[in-house]
Amino acid sequence: MFKPILTAAFLLGLAGTAAIAAETKITDPQIAHIAYTAGQIDVTAAEQALKKSKNPEVIDFAKTMERDHKSVNEQALALVKKLKVTPEDNDVSKSLSAQASQELTKLGALNGKAFDKAYIENEVAYHKTVNEALAKQLIPSAKNAELKSLLETGLTLFKEHQMHAEHLAATMK
Repeated sequence: MFKPILTAAFLLGLAGTAAIAAETKITDPQIAHIAYTAGQIDVTAAEQALKKSKNPEVIDFAKTMERDHKSVNEQALALVKKLKVTPEDNDVSKSLSAQASQELTKLGALNGKAFDKAYIENEVAYHKTVNEALAKQLIPSAKNAELKSLLETGLTLFKEHQMHAEHLAATMK
């Protein structure tokens, strides 16, 4: 009962965040910051899972999340440096960070199978929401072709993450 409520609350928060992005004109520096923030959130969640989980499948998944999201964030940082663009903090990235902090605290209170299940369910929900935001708001709003391309590459990879998380979630029921 507790875990679905956490996931639902986090999803509602992210949906609201996506709505903010859709309602306001977001710039490439803001998009870069949102994308980086979303990636960093998943790196932090993966690091938490690596410390707490004993499940080999969850650990393997968390290692993949950490590796892939760090790699995409490194590419994003290299791109903004190349373009001489300073990513801009904004309401969307601030909201994402606040929601993620709350979720990490809630997950931190869980242990064992309860943690594993909640972490994977959160990863499913998070990737669904981020993938939708990428496809419907961030990619269409990006003006720079290189930024758009990086976001599209990330979306392809993150769709794979979502499928992997969904598969794991199905085995944990």
